[in-house]
Amino acid sequence: MRFVGSVKVKPKIPESIARVHELAYNVWWAWNLEAQLLYQQIDSDLWSKSNHNPVKFLLEVTQEKLEKVSKEKRYLELYNKVFSHFDAYMKGEDTWFQKSFPDYSNQMIAYFSAEYGIHESLPIYSGGLGVLAGDHVKSASDNGLPFVAVGLLYKQGYFTQQINEEGWQEAAYHNLDFSQLPLMKALDSKGEQISIDVDLPGRKVYAFIWYIQVGRVRIYLLDTNVEKNKADDRWFTSQLYGGDQEMRITQEIILGMGGVKVLRALGLSPVVFHMNEGHSVFLGLERIKELVEKQNMGFYEALEVVKASTVFTTHTPVPAGNDAFPLNLQAKYFKSYWEKVKISESQFMDLGKEIEPNGYQIFSLTVLALKLSGRANGVSELHGHVSRKLWEKVWEGVPFEENLITHVTNGVNTCTWVALEIEELYEKHLGAHWRNRLSDRKFWEGVHNIPDEELWEVHQTLKKKTVDFIRRKAVEEWTRHGVSGFDVSESAHHLLNPDHLTIGFARRFATYKRAVLIFRNVERIKNILNHPEMPMQIVFAGKAHPKDKPGQEFIKNVFDIAKQEGFKGKIFFIEDYEMNVARHLIQGVDIWLNTPRRPYEASGTSGQKGPVNGVINFSVLDGWWREAFQINPLCGWSIGKDKDYPNTEVQDNEDALDIYSQLENEIIPLYYNRNEKGVPVGWVKRMKESIATVVPNFSTDRMVKDYTQKIYMSAMKQSLAFMEDNYKIGKKVSSWKNYIKALWNQVYIEPDSVTESDEYVETTLEEGYSVSAVIRIGGISPDDVRVELYYRKVDEKGNVIADNMTSPMKRKEDLGSGRFRYEGLLKPQNGGNYEYTVRIIPHNENLAHKHETGLIKWID
Repeated sequence: MRFVGSVKVKPKIPESIARVHELAYNVWWAWNLEAQLLYQQIDSDLWSKSNHNPVKFLLEVTQEKLEKVSKEKRYLELYNKVFSHFDAYMKGEDTWFQKSFPDYSNQMIAYFSAEYGIHESLPIYSGGLGVLAGDHVKSASDNGLPFVAVGLLYKQGYFTQQINEEGWQEAAYHNLDFSQLPLMKALDSKGEQISIDVDLPGRKVYAFIWYIQVGRVRIYLLDTNVEKNKADDRWFTSQLYGGDQEMRITQEIILGMGGVKVLRALGLSPVVFHMNEGHSVFLGLERIKELVEKQNMGFYEALEVVKASTVFTTHTPVPAGNDAFPLNLQAKYFKSYWEKVKISESQFMDLGKEIEPNGYQIFSLTVLALKLSGRANGVSELHGHVSRKLWEKVWEGVPFEENLITHVTNGVNTCTWVALEIEELYEKHLGAHWRNRLSDRKFWEGVHNIPDEELWEVHQTLKKKTVDFIRRKAVEEWTRHGVSGFDVSESAHHLLNPDHLTIGFARRFATYKRAVLIFRNVERIKNILNHPEMPMQIVFAGKAHPKDKPGQEFIKNVFDIAKQEGFKGKIFFIEDYEMNVARHLIQGVDIWLNTPRRPYEASGTSGQKGPVNGVINFSVLDGWWREAFQINPLCGWSIGKDKDYPNTEVQDNEDALDIYSQLENEIIPLYYNRNEKGVPVGWVKRMKESIATVVPNFSTDRMVKDYTQKIYMSAMKQSLAFMEDNYKIGKKVSSWKNYIKALWNQVYIEPDSVTESDEYVETTLEEGYSVSAVIRIGGISPDDVRVELYYRKVDEKGNVIADNMTSPMKRKEDLGSGRFRYEGLLKPQNGGNYEYTVRIIPHNENLAHKHETGLIKWID
């Protein structure tokens, strides 16, 4: 028998429920559980089989089941309720942004990211960075921000992880069928898919434009799998974080430079550009080229305009994690660029050049991003500090804590991660509109009024679901390994116990995250797991990058331990960690364990997802958890101390001992201490503290509002100002910087003129201490500099207690020939011993940050 063709036949959706097809292509359903029920209630088995993808689901569901629900009263009531909410949401009336910034609703913010974790059915993400980007977009939609996002559409996504029978990770790649995903083609007025082209050495590469509708926001994605591209070029958007450095730089050119072209092709003109990590940094170069070619601006004039409107978020607290390329590779791809914008090779390379400790010169994308951005931030308070120190060389001479890198602590989209049963509990006790109060701290104190028995009962229900899910995953894995049916069934039955204290550890298996720290003393943790009256169990999940062999060895280590006597049934590693696995874990474990080597965890958002479901964190004081624990030490448990350690051996020993001690003496006894109803009252109290603290403080609802109020709006206002009157201010700032840099070598503080004292001079807080200094600024106008007192508090031994305090000095006398006398008052808020000096910095009200130029003059 020979088949000569194939046809895809779509079921006919009854008119009474026709809009389920429309909804399938707006992933608003991904963070609205009742919308997902519209599909699940048609065929729950198929909903699971389709990986909760409504587009694929509607292609495969039987006509009979569609007809059946279309006549059921309860289903139609749910249908009408969901679409009533959806339609009201999509109208976008009375949003937070509209109420807060009504004059700016017609402006636009563009957000660029190499990956987006919107839902497990769209596997174009690898981990935390992508999930954060997805949650950012969702909350931007919820709050009504004028927002558009740009990324790449990977034909094979990120790899699928399988663990073989020996415990080694195997990476598999599978082509995605775009026709079965909630993706749409971006079409022109003729109904044809829009495409753009990007210049690469010796050729053009073309990319189609697709988009994902995320509530009110669109994510536009570039796809180079275009017929008129060369065969190799069609693979540029095949895999996330795959290939060699040439593949990486090409992907980043397509994302950044191509992404700007996408927006132009669509007729969009954002006034703020936000780079989520440095992967998209070349967008700044493309925008500069636009201004040079279309507005006849000089390169450095255009750079100032671009800088005013650009925001950069760094996520990586170690130098090795930041993208950088050899100078010859950078030259290969950008020689034609610097010729087009009329600058020299050395001028171009200076934008990103970095010298490694071994003397080797590289082109750093993070350095480039910092030089092209007027605003930059880390993703937690500690990470902001680490980033300022890590990149202090960009503003050499400026005290690192004063440079322009600030922080906005990451959050999660709460409604993406909440369990349906918990959502129903909140509606019952907090009210139907709890979703609209996500960052209202006072409102979330109301969780303490939820009866302990109800919260515990829901948690136990979720825990049973999680254990059942893990057992099903184990059966799939063991069957693939060739284990006999009887042994698989028997082993699964004894794998984990829903009544035992359960710890979850799931994240990228990078070595600094120390996944195996809890096994540092194997016998001790074995005894803890097997306590006859208070047993414990641990579930692991996570991927190591295919090139990260040490990370893969950590996975192998966990796998091997799980097979040993005393650990069987108590330890399990779930393969192929993705958003669906994450959702099951953060909804059903008791404790979320996080053991990064401080201070290398930029934020660590996995631990923010569980608390909405009552999960409690047990974590190193790093990233976001350091802040949460400072807010409320009762919302979980900390590991180790909030300090720097002399070496990793000491740090690992101390942290491991602290884990064991707290488990044995506090955490496990609290879990098993039950009242007459079998409820662990003390534990449930901690659950409530976790909910009340983490949900309002660490959601992307709060995060997006922080970005808007602290960064986006100032960038938007500066950007609009710089564009006025044919970019007049931008050009003036460029000219002013040239003038300052040319004359800065004339700036000098006369050391003998500064008020000095060998001994501490006593004064009072009311009076303060007057300091005088004479400065020379040559041909620079005194209006273009700022003279400051810089002081710090020290103890009797000279150890610094508080640093980076400043007070402005006022010009008192023009001494002629570019010499001026200034006076200032050292008047701190608290008593103590203070050391002081005087400094001069350039001053211009149009700068985004006072240290933007990086120029500073201290007393010689």
